[in-house]
Amino acid sequence: MTTATPAAGLEIRPFAVETPQADLDDLRGRLERTRFAPAAPGDSWDYGTPQSYLRDMVERWKTFDWAAVEGRLNGFPNFVTEIEGQPLHFLHVRSAHEDATPLLLAHTYPGSVLDFLDMIEPLVDPVAHGGRAEDAFDVVIPSMPGFGFSTPLVGEGWTMARVARLYDTLMRGLGYDSYGIHGSDAGALVGRELAVLDPEGFRGAHVLHLFSFPSGAPGEMDDFGEKEYAALGHMQWFQSVGGYNAMNASRPQTVAAGLADSPVATLAYHELFESFGNGTSLVSADQVLAQATLYWLTNTYATAARYHYAEQRSGAEPVVSTGRIGVAVFKDDFQTIRSLAERDNARIEHWSEFGRGGHFAAMEVPEDVVADLRVFFG
Repeated sequence: MTTATPAAGLEIRPFAVETPQADLDDLRGRLERTRFAPAAPGDSWDYGTPQSYLRDMVERWKTFDWAAVEGRLNGFPNFVTEIEGQPLHFLHVRSAHEDATPLLLAHTYPGSVLDFLDMIEPLVDPVAHGGRAEDAFDVVIPSMPGFGFSTPLVGEGWTMARVARLYDTLMRGLGYDSYGIHGSDAGALVGRELAVLDPEGFRGAHVLHLFSFPSGAPGEMDDFGEKEYAALGHMQWFQSVGGYNAMNASRPQTVAAGLADSPVATLAYHELFESFGNGTSLVSADQVLAQATLYWLTNTYATAARYHYAEQRSGAEPVVSTGRIGVAVFKDDFQTIRSLAERDNARIEHWSEFGRGGHFAAMEVPEDVVADLRVFFG
């Protein structure tokens, strides 16, 4: 694999993930001393993360092979830089194929760069993974500021629009005058913000969600059918269980105190990986533990949670995006309603729907996400 070449004005340094053994010993010790909350009636997901689930996952965590995850991360070129005072970690994997499409992969919440590990090789080496040389991508995967190794989070006001501007600076600094972006959840919001900016050379945003909701305008829902009403029902269900949204948006430091002191609290707060699809998630236990371990070892839940707080107070007015957008909708995920999405985004040029997969499709069905990226950017 080739490495990044620093461009003028952007100092790029190689980076390796190296976890002190003392930190892993401390994690194991805390897991051994876990005090579990009393189980709720029925010990189901209705009340939040069940005690039985946590007990099982804690036992798995005690023997979890973080060194293997660390080794896999370090198997790709990792770098750090600083943009406007903000430290930024990223993976940069170039394809051996000429004219590969530069692609930034923007991770989710509560995800990380780990979201995309299964997609890197098929993207940069398509011929070895059922594709053609012209399907090749150069891949850049940043840790969003305040997540993972992009710490400390500097200052206030970190919204998705601000991250979008920072990512554009990163791609230009890496020497790309043209690129695209893919994202889910928080990454999808960043992708849409880049489509709103539509900087010179922007090849488009491929997203798994466009968060467009009914506005109450007369006639807006007149043509809705069973599919659209089912999508609204899913939105209402998620609002009923998405308490972390309200907590992060109002009291992020309060919840962060527990998350910084207890790995099991961190694990429980990662319930979105298991609960978003209401029992349909295909994310494996090891994938959940890898994410929780990364958050724990980097102590980044507090700064990751502040995005909800900043977005609530940004004062930004809704705008229609005019940049190029592609949408991939997965069966057990948030269901973007096309007519509402087209109201808010003037240039949706690609739409696909998949019969399997959920909110974390990059981890659940990475081959389907890769295939759709090849179509959209091809």
